Amino acid sequence: MTESVGVAVVGAGMAGRSHAHAYRTAQTVFGTDAPPVRLVAIADVNTDFANHTRDRYGFERAESSWQAIVDADDIDAVSIVVANHLHRDIAEALLASGKHVLCEKPLASTVEDAESMVKAADASGLVAACGFSYRRSPAVSAIGEQITTGALGEIQHFNGRYWCDYSADPDAPTSWRYEGPLGTGALADFGSHLVDMAEQLCGTIVRINGAVLPILIKDRPVPLGAALGHAAGGAVSDERKPVTNEDIAMFVAEFANGAAGTFSISRVALGHPNSLGFEVFGTKAAASFDLSANAEFGYVDNAPNRATNGWRRVIIGPDHPYIAAAQSMPFAGIGHGGQEFFTYQARAFLDEIAGLDRLPRQATFADGLRNMRVEEAIVRSAASGTAVTVPR
Repeated sequence: MTESVGVAVVGAGMAGRSHAHAYRTAQTVFGTDAPPVRLVAIADVNTDFANHTRDRYGFERAESSWQAIVDADDIDAVSIVVANHLHRDIAEALLASGKHVLCEKPLASTVEDAESMVKAADASGLVAACGFSYRRSPAVSAIGEQITTGALGEIQHFNGRYWCDYSADPDAPTSWRYEGPLGTGALADFGSHLVDMAEQLCGTIVRINGAVLPILIKDRPVPLGAALGHAAGGAVSDERKPVTNEDIAMFVAEFANGAAGTFSISRVALGHPNSLGFEVFGTKAAASFDLSANAEFGYVDNAPNRATNGWRRVIIGPDHPYIAAAQSMPFAGIGHGGQEFFTYQARAFLDEIAGLDRLPRQATFADGLRNMRVEEAIVRSAASGTAVTVPR
């Protein structure tokens, strides 16, 4: 494939801008074999957001509806970065119009919608990817390589947390994130990343137990204007709307290989703006990751003398995934930011469209459905107080 690929982004909020930025820089990583990219359109019902993102990242035009993207003949691939309950209608319309789709997680607001999206993707024969961007973290991928080669031995325990504080203020305005049943709050919004990461590293989750999904802040004020992403600023009215989904999700998981998983997810963790981290323990070694220091990981094994053995800090460099082929200065200690995860993801998406062999492959719609089945089991465990098996 040598023709150019026209790209668009539906949604010009916080994550939408990350996708727009990623398409602009995607051809600067992984060599020069990708087809040319045309930055065609940004769509958002908020025209100020759409115009700003168009101008900031150099797209040709702004649209006020996703339907305009579906109908456009000059667009080949689209990122969907809007409220979860809108994903199904947009994705199915885009696939029916012959466009490749990269849909942000969670794939949909219900398992039934996700199942329909998977069927539409299978019938289309097009690339249909789900945006689990942390799969492209060099440090997380480096830990994954150690697990795959057997360096950690048999995996025994994954302990993961994803703590955010964008909801810690009880007077922060309400939004679509606070609407919907249990399972669609902190768990789906960003806990889905942690679930996906755990399965990528440790294998399939087969059972959930001990889940709790408390709502700690019962209502929030209605905003008077549009907010960008998780932004808490801006004027609010005197009216308050009830919060109907969880602020916190905690649960225990069992993996198919017998390993245990402990998970803690919160959107009200004061002082933690975006704290993703985990430890994975094996019979031979253990590894850890903290997003606040995303260009390194922790590692411990029994190789050093016992008198000096302990956790060591491993700095990401050209011996680790994505660095040598992706960074303009591929040296240990240079570091990287979170935006690179989106850039690597966009390039892998474009490569797959072009038929290039870029491994690992993107997460698919089927992977997104799988992720939602785990979340559904978490909700059922919380409701019943019992262990729940995750459907295969």
